[in-house]
Amino acid sequence: MPLTTEELQEIQGANESGRRPVMFVHGLWLLPSSWDSWRALFRENGYTTVAPGWPDDPETAAEAREHPEVFAKKSLKVIEAHYAEAIHALNIKPVLIGHSFGGVIAEELAGQGLSAATVAIDPAPFRGVLPLPISTLKSGAPVLMNPANYSGAISLTFAEFQYGWANAVSEREANELYETYHVPGAGRPLFSAAFANINPWTEDRVDTMNPERGPMLLISGEEDNTVPWALVSAAYQRQPRNPGETEVRHIPNRGHSLTIDSGWKDVADCALAFVKEYVPAEAPTQA
Repeated sequence: MPLTTEELQEIQGANESGRRPVMFVHGLWLLPSSWDSWRALFRENGYTTVAPGWPDDPETAAEAREHPEVFAKKSLKVIEAHYAEAIHALNIKPVLIGHSFGGVIAEELAGQGLSAATVAIDPAPFRGVLPLPISTLKSGAPVLMNPANYSGAISLTFAEFQYGWANAVSEREANELYETYHVPGAGRPLFSAAFANINPWTEDRVDTMNPERGPMLLISGEEDNTVPWALVSAAYQRQPRNPGETEVRHIPNRGHSLTIDSGWKDVADCALAFVKEYVPAEAPTQA
């Protein structure tokens, strides 16, 4: 799927800025606009930012809810290739910041040597991450319980969203997040993650040993039911075998909505501090 006109314009602006680009990768049930506050913060600190969508992402949540079919049949391979195309169009190798399935996509791209530094926030598991927490199974059940969802697009009910995403915020804020951000999500990536360790042909793979991976930070929300600490810790235990710096942060009292809820800035500041340490905004002219 080729890059959209809007994505190409963002990339052109990043290239013209001469600054180190930070590319944001969203996960299931969100759109690129979920990163708007983060992008403003990173721009204030001297970086340029881009936030490509998944192929066929609508511009608004309202449009996405009216046309859920555009999310169907999206595979991790296709989504990853879309971001790789965006990275190759940049003049300077970007920092990658991803959340949930965006987190594992960022890890996969970093494993291909396409990232200057990577922040994976509550990243979905990949092949070799073995724990199966009960809360993760419950969070994924609305999709995984029906095999027909593999090729479909699924919306969460508010109760499902509150359990999997917004369990660490008030019910009022959970409702606001649901109405503002939640959109249908492709079923196929969830099936890929769920069966990654028993499917030898899974698309959900990360090369943790590539010496060109670069620095990586994994962030875990303490109260996350969808990607709890056991999964983030298991991913971390695989990544330090890489010669690049690998760090992990455990953010207390935060659920899976930690990138979009009222406490987002605490998480963003943590990511920003890591990026600043390893990748200054004043980028070289070449990656």
